[in-house]
Amino acid sequence: MTDLVSVADANRVRTIRMNRPDKKNAITRPMYAAMADALSAANGDDVRVVIIAGAPGAFSAGNDLVDFMEAPPHIGGEDTPPVEDFMRALLACEKPVIGAVDGLAVGIGTTLLLHCDLAYATPRSMFTTPFVNLALAPEFGSSQVLPGIVGRAVASELLLLGAKWDAARAEAKSLINAVLPEAGFDAAVHAIAEDLAAKAPAAVKAAKALITTPEEDLHARIVREGGIFAGQLRSQEFKEAATAFMERRAPDFSRFG
Repeated sequence: MTDLVSVADANRVRTIRMNRPDKKNAITRPMYAAMADALSAANGDDVRVVIIAGAPGAFSAGNDLVDFMEAPPHIGGEDTPPVEDFMRALLACEKPVIGAVDGLAVGIGTTLLLHCDLAYATPRSMFTTPFVNLALAPEFGSSQVLPGIVGRAVASELLLLGAKWDAARAEAKSLINAVLPEAGFDAAVHAIAEDLAAKAPAAVKAAKALITTPEEDLHARIVREGGIFAGQLRSQEFKEAATAFMERRAPDFSRFG
């Protein structure tokens, strides 16, 4: 564990915060390991939503290059490096993950957002993936996921040219959901997370699993959804939702795991 990453739980929301502001949250191997552990543990802990955040003005400057040069990671090699543990943990997180970007988001500081379920940023945020500029190749599946979101030509702005996107362009191109004011940013993101955490947890988990399932034959997807839908119709969560609807009150899913 490292004190450069903090983990705090409140109202069933886990906030994983990078805390290395003097280095603009350049991520080291111990930081990746700590974040991987916190993400993996979220699947079994009594939390319903995870937020990944940084320090004010610096979400992350990306990989710590000195750290990487000391132990160059080989993704998919015999030994799993901490950065791959983090990648796998983020992909495998069953709970919704929200990226909260305030300031600089470089390299993996941007590409990790492609694997979050929701992402928000402040107006002063800036996004760039300067891999080619550093004589490197794209990582964390960005060469596949980003073109699928923004199209090949637009993705090439980031992945080939190493362009810098401000928050407005990131929102316009669906890299993030919305731009929120700097004042009260953390509270605003936490409020969104709490709203999500208040929903039926099994239904949220099922919806995320469906959204992240690779594309398949449409009829097969309809059948897959139908099976889950039928199971939820028999659930206590649905019973509470239906009862609340008929009683004209907000449903209370707090007792469900």
